[in-house]
Amino acid sequence: MRVTGTGHAGMRIDTPGGSILCDPWVNPAYFASWFPFPDNSQLDWEALGRADYLYVSHLHRDHFDAAHLARFVSKRATVLLPEYPTSELEDQLRALGFADFRRTTSNEVLELDGGLRVMIQALTSPTDGPIGDSSLWVEYGGVRLLNQNDARPTDLSRFAELGHVQAHLLQFSGAIWYPMVYELPTAAKTAFGKQKRDRQFDRTVRYIDDLKASWVFPIAGPPCFLDDELWQFNDLGHDEGNIFPDQQAFLDHYRSLGYDNAVILLPGSVATLTADGCRTTHPVDDVAAFFADKEEHLREYAARQRPVIQAAKRSWRHPEIDVLKELKRRVEPLLDESVYLAQGVGGPVRLDLVGHDGGSVESIVVDFPAKQVRRYADEKVRYRFRTQRALVEHLLHVEEVDWVNSLFLSCRFAAARIGQYNEFVYAFFKCLSEERLQYAEGWYAEQKPDAEDARLGDWVLQRRCPHLKADLTRFGRIEDGVLTCQMHGWKWDLATGRCLTSVGGNTLRSQPAGAPVQ
Repeated sequence: MRVTGTGHAGMRIDTPGGSILCDPWVNPAYFASWFPFPDNSQLDWEALGRADYLYVSHLHRDHFDAAHLARFVSKRATVLLPEYPTSELEDQLRALGFADFRRTTSNEVLELDGGLRVMIQALTSPTDGPIGDSSLWVEYGGVRLLNQNDARPTDLSRFAELGHVQAHLLQFSGAIWYPMVYELPTAAKTAFGKQKRDRQFDRTVRYIDDLKASWVFPIAGPPCFLDDELWQFNDLGHDEGNIFPDQQAFLDHYRSLGYDNAVILLPGSVATLTADGCRTTHPVDDVAAFFADKEEHLREYAARQRPVIQAAKRSWRHPEIDVLKELKRRVEPLLDESVYLAQGVGGPVRLDLVGHDGGSVESIVVDFPAKQVRRYADEKVRYRFRTQRALVEHLLHVEEVDWVNSLFLSCRFAAARIGQYNEFVYAFFKCLSEERLQYAEGWYAEQKPDAEDARLGDWVLQRRCPHLKADLTRFGRIEDGVLTCQMHGWKWDLATGRCLTSVGGNTLRSQPAGAPVQ
């Protein structure tokens, strides 16, 4: 089995039974804020695109690059389709010209031609990607690979059941906007960023320890930020709170823990896997030296992409759009139908739109209890976002149904909140369509408390995390009476069961070991 790195979460898997192209991403994503790192635009995409199978893990735009798929990937490729609750991924691929689909069943092995076997595990909670994320398992001739990309399954036991895995490819770096965009003192932002960076590494190592693959490949990050306005988000080794560490930074951390089985895939690197070995070639003579010269690479990359960024910015403005009127038209019907999401948000959300002149600000409120969109009336709000009016005009112009997969991941906004993180705010702005909203409402309606308990240290607590059901015997860590679930970093006070991370977060059932049963 041969794995060619194509950048970020992308790769091409070649076997005698067929080839699979996974998540090819080249063009900038999220309002031209994210770019693949390192630059992968010079690969031979014509050749890479002549694959037997195409696997797109989910619809996040650093995995689903519509322009690239349309131009470079053969429409003769058979699409391996995850079992998602909505048809959006298939619909968008069909619109690009793909016509041959193999629909998979989550966690069931599919026998393809030529002895190639695959399995896709689909995750389908409203917080998994844009209504869905997935992992791909591949086997040929007794050699097995797991492309976990940036999916976060509660455990990897299903993959382990199928036999020892030679190659485990998974995310290690940040793919979020927190805490960089929040209006916080610099010291607090650094401290929160360091906590998140540490949690990312801890979660990655926990997955690695669970699967025990022969070789580990850190992928699916980081992006790089080539616009001068966002340059500070690149990790150049000066900020311990930067949440976008690169592959070399993870490799150094991983080695410090005593591991020696990690392999970096640059765009153009080729790893040849056998049952008992891995041989890798790279497009550069010295991988460590490449990362040591990272800033030089990024400066040159930014110079090449500056015209692309400038052209993108010119396309965003649509001053003919009445933002308040369009938001009312699109959002108020969804508010009327929302029960669980509206209750979860629990109050008004304020949007401050900076005008085209750079000075004037229009403030609009999405009032969840009142089920209306209106002008801000000087009331107190718990959640506030500030961004350029042109970005919201563009979202309305293209009828974007997922503001997380566009505005928020772009990091082109500032945020403030009173209290803790509230997942329902972002879940709603991810579900700006009838289909998505109804799915999310139904998913939350079906959640049931977990009855199984487990002992963790000196505490007995419910085994499954109240957030997204991660197994706390695997992902739970207790320190100073606080439980942290390493899956997403959520915290609970064990003495009271109170969620410390999110307003409205479910309480945790917990008590000291040996205490009388309540």
